[in-house]
Amino acid sequence: MTELKVDNITNLAGSGKPNLPVAPTVGSNAAISTLNTHSYTSSGTEPSSPKNGALWWDSGNDKVMVYINSEFKNIELNSSSSSAHNNARAFAAGGSSPSMINEIQYWSTASAGNASDFGDLLAATYRAGALTDGAGGRGLVFGGSWSPPVNVIQYITVANTGNAIDFGDLTNGARTILGGCSDGTYGVMLAGSSGSGGASIPRVMDRVTVQTAANSTDHGDLVADTYSSWQCTSCAGSARGLHLSTSGTHQLEYFDISTASNAANFGTLSSSNYAGGGVSDATRSVFGGGSQSGNNLEYVTPATLGNGTAFGDLTVHREYPGSTDNLTYGFFSAGEVSGGGRVNTIDHITIQTAANATDWGDLATATAAPASSAA
Repeated sequence: MTELKVDNITNLAGSGKPNLPVAPTVGSNAAISTLNTHSYTSSGTEPSSPKNGALWWDSGNDKVMVYINSEFKNIELNSSSSSAHNNARAFAAGGSSPSMINEIQYWSTASAGNASDFGDLLAATYRAGALTDGAGGRGLVFGGSWSPPVNVIQYITVANTGNAIDFGDLTNGARTILGGCSDGTYGVMLAGSSGSGGASIPRVMDRVTVQTAANSTDHGDLVADTYSSWQCTSCAGSARGLHLSTSGTHQLEYFDISTASNAANFGTLSSSNYAGGGVSDATRSVFGGGSQSGNNLEYVTPATLGNGTAFGDLTVHREYPGSTDNLTYGFFSAGEVSGGGRVNTIDHITIQTAANATDWGDLATATAAPASSAA
């Protein structure tokens, strides 16, 4: 038997007695077990009937979760500026197949495979924007539809399957074909069209705190009018968001995500890539797909202003793909091909390796213009 002698017990600061939630007992029936303890589970599925404080090692996604306020929340063990792209799951929400759908599909970004059903959006929609906190927490889907568009912001908990929940409204009006990006704390939702015909081509940007459900506030203005802002991405190694203007200029713009401010010119790509997608890792952003570039991919380094460089090709020439990423891979899913057909292809690239995309798997439902992101 080992004997442990303790002369004094103080709080962490060493300034006084500790505050124990339950008083321990001593003597022959010493009850260390009477201290406040919590359950621990290691499994690939969420534990049933957990209590507040319960810990869960999500072995399927390599995450530590704690049960708080009726849901499991991710515990960041190694938080950094790159947490906004440390993503284990990707999703594609809504789209047209060819009618608008409300289905949310998801897949693992760790190993190749097909997508599965996640849940449903509040209503059928397409051409919406998406962003996440990147930590397995909240994913936002905003705006979208057509004639008229909507101003609704809705959210899901990416680590747990389920239906979307209302988050708030876009403050700068109902819009469709929006772009979105996040630094993990703040999300920026930008540009878009007011509906059929693109009569209004706004330069506006909205911002939200991803973990706080509320209406958005104004972030600033883009440099140029633009019909579509889907080719928008954020770089994990910086607070910069990048956006490709589709006003025919092939112009990339950049803006600070963490602080409300206007955008500035960054450089140009070889084509405007209307209705394409964008992905990033910690140091590089890749843009591709769309009506003008087709299957072409180009990359830039967000920390350094400059023009695009050839990267490779997608496996399928298509418009309106969903696009998202993790720290290593970029994914281009779904899309509309020549003649109006929809595809269920999920392409993937290694962002640091310039090369053609390869097949990752298939969506459960072929669609075009889904809202796509990862966390």
